[in-house]
This record gives sequence, structure tokens and C-alpha cells, in this order.
Amino acid sequence: MARYILRRLLFMLVTMLLVSIAIFLVSEVAPGDVARHILGQFATPEQVELFREQMGLNQPLVLRYLDWLIGNDWRLSRLVGGPLRQVQVGQTGDLTWWLVRPDGTLVQWRMTSEGLVEVRLAPDGSRQEVPFDGWQRDENGEEIFWGVDTASHVVLWRRGEQQTGVGPASAGRTMTESSGERYIPIRRGLLRGDPGISARTNRPVGPTLARRLRNSLSLAGIAFVFIMPLALLLGLLSGLREGHFLDRTISLFGLVTTSVPEFASGVFLILVFAFWLKLLPGAAVFPSDTAPLQDPKLLVLPVLTLTLVEVGYVTRMTRASMIEVINAPYIRTAFLKGLPYWRIVFKHALRNALMAPITVIMLHVNWLVGGIVVVESVFGYPGLGMYLLDSALFKDINAIEAGALVMVALAVGTQLLADIIYTFLNPRIRYT
Repeated sequence: MARYILRRLLFMLVTMLLVSIAIFLVSEVAPGDVARHILGQFATPEQVELFREQMGLNQPLVLRYLDWLIGNDWRLSRLVGGPLRQVQVGQTGDLTWWLVRPDGTLVQWRMTSEGLVEVRLAPDGSRQEVPFDGWQRDENGEEIFWGVDTASHVVLWRRGEQQTGVGPASAGRTMTESSGERYIPIRRGLLRGDPGISARTNRPVGPTLARRLRNSLSLAGIAFVFIMPLALLLGLLSGLREGHFLDRTISLFGLVTTSVPEFASGVFLILVFAFWLKLLPGAAVFPSDTAPLQDPKLLVLPVLTLTLVEVGYVTRMTRASMIEVINAPYIRTAFLKGLPYWRIVFKHALRNALMAPITVIMLHVNWLVGGIVVVESVFGYPGLGMYLLDSALFKDINAIEAGALVMVALAVGTQLLADIIYTFLNPRIRYT
């Protein structure tokens, strides 16, 4: 079993690698320009080109993928002449990159009207600006300097050239100063826990993705607790009473709930419980990513909507599996031997009948976490599905990549868990 689990984990890593490559290739050929999305339609071509360079979008695809995966700070440290370190400073707690001097001093550079200045970070978090005079000469004899700017880029500055005429960006953003000749964004890489900066929000993807994943796991977990026991119980009763009134009633209920789309059942529940009975909040937009956990009443209608959608499908699968098992020859033999009815059901039939529903349940765990975009849209729920949808529409590559890898890990992990559960349900199943 240990060897089997190890092989599956290696398979999961290979799957995640192939998925990340595929998403990068698809995003490259997909229509739309991220820089134009951010800057707006009135941005000049110079602004768009500068912003593309500052985001690293003008670099080759292979290099961008490798930088996203393994980072580039180790490579860029050779350009700036020292190691680079990511430090959390300021009230917002944002991580910014600094050059580490041999004496341990953390420095950045920025261009002012008087020229390039050096920004030094004190141990107490304060910053001191001093004039800079460390220009170097290139092969043409011109004075240049590679340094780290205040927006986490490695920048090539050329003395006497301050291209500040490009102007600020639109969409509520202020573009980093445009005095540099070249810009290379610094990245730690996903393998070191940094999926990058979101092009849509200009914030780190990791913390936002973690909050959205936590919200989706909360919603999916609560729905799972209600859906699965109820669905298994209804499927068991329906399968044991095939053709009876109870079976027909449960089957009709499952067919209706499965056929009704999520947005229709969600709107119906809002109409009943929010507008008519006024018991629960309706289609309220959540003010923050943590609001669902602070006010549990906001979760009731989304959970109920998911329950109505999922319980019918799992019930019908359990019913079909139970009918197949209860008609098996070994079950008929048990009846002929005179074993008690419920002993036959729970000891012999139920364990084998759960094989197919367990597979369906584990497949639907992945859907409950990331595929409930419609439910999240109806209730304004800040979950992983909405985050991935917004990122895809915006062509936010870093967010799409990180979210897709989370979904792949969930899909493969839940199937591995299902395989392990099989060995407890059926002792004849062994993995080597």
C-alpha cells in the first residue's frame, strides 16, 4: 500500500506539471491583452508596452514559465551584484524585494527629479534616502546601473535618461516610475511557495487564493456533511424498496432536484426564505473574503442550494448500485440460508453497494470546491470558483495557474482517498 500511495503522489506531481504547462500554452494563444485590460482603452501604446515589460509579459514563454515555477531571484542576483531578499515591511504587510549589501543593509533605488537615489531600510522599518553615485560604464562607455526598484523589479537605469513622460496608468493603478531602460520582475517561484502577483488585483496570489480556498472548503464541507449521509440513506431505502411507492417518490425527488439548475433553485430559495419568510439574508454580496465565517447565516442558502443539486444525483447512483448488489447471487444465497434481513443488508450488501457511490462522492468533492461558480455568483460568495472565473476572464495567468494546480491536487488527492477507502469496503482489493 505504501508503494502504491508513493506512486500516486508522484503521478500527482507529474499531472500538476503537465497541467501547468498546458495552461501556460493555452493562455499564450488566448485572445486579449492583459496590459490593455489593466490600463484601459485610452492608454497609449507606449504605456501598454512599458507595462508589459514591467510585468514581464515581453519575455519568452519558456523563460516566463520557468521563472514562475522555480523563481529568478537567484539569476537576477548576478545582475545586481548581490543576493536578493523578500522582506515584509509597511502597515499593509506587503512583501518587497531588496538587495542585501555585504554588511547586511537592505537597499532599493528609485528615480527622482534630482536623479537616482538609494533607499536604505532601517531595522525599525523606517527608510532613509541618500544620493547615489555608483554608476558603472558599459562597453560603449555610457554610465548604467542595475538595481532593485521599489516595485520589486530589477531595473537597468542609464544616467541622464529619465523617461517620465509615459504617464500613470488608469483603472486605479499608479504605474511604477518609467525612468528605467529595462525591467525584470523578481519572482521566488511556485516551488518556494510564491505563485506570483495577480495582474488583476496587483496583490500576491498566495494569500488571496488561500482565503478563497478556505471559504470554498467551508461551504463544501458543510454541504458535504448534509448531502452525503442524506443521499446514501435515501438511495439505500429506494434500492431496498424497488418499484414501491417510497422508491418512486425518492426517485422523482432525485430527478427533480438534479434537473433544476443551480441558479434556478438558488433564486427560488432566496424568494422563499429571504423575501417571503424573511428568515435568512438573500442575495447579499459579501463585503469581504472572511464575511461568511463571521456570519454563519450567510451560508445557509448556498449550502441548501448545493444540497438540492447534489443529493438527487448521489441518491440515484446509490439506488442503482444497491439494486444491482441486492440481486447478486451471493445475496440470494444469504436469504436462502435464513440470515436476518437487516444483517444481510448491512453486513453483506451495503459495503459492496457503496463502491460506486464512493467514486461519485470523491469526484464531486472537487466540484464542490471549485466548480460551484453558479452558486457563488447567485449569492455573491467569495469562493475559489468565482476567483478562478474572474481570473480567467481577465487572463490573470498567475492566479489561473495557482488555482488550477490546487484543483488538480484536490482531484487526484480525493481519488487516492477513494482507492484507500475501497480496501476497507472490500478486503479482496489490494494495491501493490
